[in-house]
Amino acid sequence: MSLLSIIIPVLNEENNILKLLEHLKAASFDFNNIEIICVDGGSTDQTIVQLKNSEIPFKISKKGRALQMNAGAEMAKGKILYFLHADTLPPKHFDLHIRNAVLKNWQAGCFRMQFAPSNLFLDFFAFLAQFNLPICRGGDQSLFITKSLFDSNYGFNTTYKIYEDVEFTNRLYKHVNFKILKSKVITSSRRYQQKGFLKLQYHFGIIHLKNLLGKGPNDLHNYYQKYIA
Repeated sequence: MSLLSIIIPVLNEENNILKLLEHLKAASFDFNNIEIICVDGGSTDQTIVQLKNSEIPFKISKKGRALQMNAGAEMAKGKILYFLHADTLPPKHFDLHIRNAVLKNWQAGCFRMQFAPSNLFLDFFAFLAQFNLPICRGGDQSLFITKSLFDSNYGFNTTYKIYEDVEFTNRLYKHVNFKILKSKVITSSRRYQQKGFLKLQYHFGIIHLKNLLGKGPNDLHNYYQKYIA
């Protein structure tokens, strides 16, 4: 069975990272054929201490998810890469679902999604994740991709300080058939709770619109810094 490399970008995730590592072990079908790589972007809390104590391989990178995920991909030994946020929990036997998809010649894809805690507003946007359209993609759904496809598409575009996951999947849609797996990841709604449900979704919508109108990564980041960060 081919090695699956899970790449987790982290930044001040002391409240989530150990929970995720424990979940990955419990939820996996074959943990012995999983490699976990955490890439820290300059945490100032106890994240680094926790990673050292867990004995999980990790790398220090410059801040920025694109940079961190590319750094993790360089370390990875597996033929399949799985990019996962620190506050997102994959479903039971996630590794088996991913390997089966790759065996059926799906080179890239993601899971469906649900928020926790949730409400009707968030349930609606999670519902949209089942549709195989680029506009419905996001990093919270996680991403599996073969190492060869990742390399041939030059990885994540590091000029994007935000929106790097959507920009990458948009490129993938132009080259391969993208697979939406039926199982769901559970992702934290903490940012919605902090910023406000309608307010945050409105600003995310504006960022999507700006991208569709051809605005560059700096414009998207400046808007994010002004209204969301």
